[in-house]
Amino acid sequence: MMPFRLLLVLIFTAITLYTGVVVAHHGLDLLPVFFGDMAGMAWPGQFNLDFMCMLALSGLWVAWRHRFGAAGIALGLAAFFGGALFLSAYLLVASFRADGNVEALLLGGRGNRP
Repeated sequence: MMPFRLLLVLIFTAITLYTGVVVAHHGLDLLPVFFGDMAGMAWPGQFNLDFMCMLALSGLWVAWRHRFGAAGIALGLAAFFGGALFLSAYLLVASFRADGNVEALLLGGRGNRP
């Protein structure tokens, strides 16, 4: 579990630093660029569409893990809009709460139920 946690910290750190540089040089105007690339029907748009689908799956998994309660829906939206920055922090915290149990980490307490 320690290598996984180190990877999560590395991902969180790298994305935080990279995002800081991008925001400093280009500002926070992400959405027109993101959807503009998709409207262009070229490889950058294809990547953005694929990435957005992965964000949707991530958000659905997080919400499902919390049984689609109010907190689960809020966390799912955070996963969708926060991307790997959110998910790396979420999984790091969840890995400690699950005490290193991968089944508990993935299922969020849904495992071993009759």
